[in-house]
Amino acid sequence: MGNISEDIKSTFQNNRTKALLNIIYTANWINTKRNAFFKPYGISPQQYNILRILRGAKKPLKVQTVKDRMLERSPNTTRLMDKLCDKQLIKRIPCPTDRRVVHVKISDSGLSLLEEIDAHLSHDYIDKLTEEEASQLSDLLDKMR
Repeated sequence: MGNISEDIKSTFQNNRTKALLNIIYTANWINTKRNAFFKPYGISPQQYNILRILRGAKKPLKVQTVKDRMLERSPNTTRLMDKLCDKQLIKRIPCPTDRRVVHVKISDSGLSLLEEIDAHLSHDYIDKLTEEEASQLSDLLDKMR
């Protein structure tokens, strides 16, 4: 079982400091695992999130709507979408009534890639928690924000 004090060989002023540093440490640990998982698929976790959002929408969305739904708010969302377009995983659709607005939708190739990813996607790092513990953790994180 992990122990932040042992992992980073440190003591903490108080439990709030320990909890905050543990959240940061754990988030980085999860990000490292996610980056390694998505690398063979040629996409980043952020690009996966864009594809997931578009699949769930079941219709073209404004680029700004996708940005608003992202788990990680990022100023480079447009660049991430450019790369997905280059890989033909999403399609851009110009708005016929307002040329400043662009819609995006997931392509058939994007849907196929998500199916392949979903077949191998594992959240084994959260499996160690019971449903009740996961709910409590989620509630505490919500409370913190």
